[in-house]
Amino acid sequence: MRAAVLTRFGGPDAVELRDVADPLPGPGGVRLQVTAAAVNNTDVWTREGAYGLPGDPGALAGWLGPVAFPRIQGADVVGRVDLVGDGVDPGWVGRRVLVDPGTFDVTTDPPRLTGVLGSEEDGGFAELVVVPLARVHDVTASPLTDPELACLPIAYGTATGMLERGGVGAGELVLVTGASGGVGLAAVQLAAARGARVVAQTTPDKADLVREAGATAVVDRDATGLGDLAPDGLDAVVDVVAGPQLDRLLPRLRPGGRWIVAGAVAGPVVQLDLRRLYLHDLRLVGSTMHTPAHFAVLVDQALAGGFRPRVAATYRLEELHAAHAALERRDHVGKIVVLP
Repeated sequence: MRAAVLTRFGGPDAVELRDVADPLPGPGGVRLQVTAAAVNNTDVWTREGAYGLPGDPGALAGWLGPVAFPRIQGADVVGRVDLVGDGVDPGWVGRRVLVDPGTFDVTTDPPRLTGVLGSEEDGGFAELVVVPLARVHDVTASPLTDPELACLPIAYGTATGMLERGGVGAGELVLVTGASGGVGLAAVQLAAARGARVVAQTTPDKADLVREAGATAVVDRDATGLGDLAPDGLDAVVDVVAGPQLDRLLPRLRPGGRWIVAGAVAGPVVQLDLRRLYLHDLRLVGSTMHTPAHFAVLVDQALAGGFRPRVAATYRLEELHAAHAALERRDHVGKIVVLP
């Protein structure tokens, strides 16, 4: 099969298009013909080794530490089952499925993330991929297209985890930062689908598309006008940006409000006035991806078709370098998808 293979930490040239052996499913596993696989920031950061290690933030490392090269990246996978391993019902062959990209230690509460497709195991930037049946969800009946479904696992899974952990519900006023990106736009759509009123933070040139996703109002990156939109305070902030604005905007939360963080593109190190946190009973919630239960909630929504992910652009597998470059320019709204 053809696959885009990450050979080392580095720039785009660290990813090579190769012919590699077709993978075979082991017991309890299935093989998919990959029909769509979305690109994420994690693909670029893993390629660059940008995650660091505990005690050594400058060390070259993947999401959870060392990466075994060569590695086929691609965490967001949708495809059709073409082969099953021992112990798997052959009736799965031909079904359209979506893959939960996370491997979890389910003996902990909540389940602890131990691996990610395309990082700790080979992913979907290839014609074929092998995954455990336990992480496969039948989405044959979903009205979403394959490229739309491929938008879901990392971005919408992360957004679902944030909303679930932060208890965001109907009638609440929520600020979503970085609202034009993958996770941000997903959070806008999913929070609106829950009945929340969403104020989206984005640049003026992307405001209309973010409103189309379900935002009731839009503010710029300086949050100009937020006070008028939320005179009684925000119930929650769904934050994928972080940086200096956390300390600046934390007082905008009403007493008992929640600040839910799953990203730090504006900077991982912040100042924080702890008096604002404890005097107003605020909650600062960290959220990494999703749990299997969160992913099941997302799949149910995909089957119901209550929202449609925005596909910003599609690329062929041979154009993966261009897809990475487009992602890094950050001038798109929605998700970039590779079609093997």
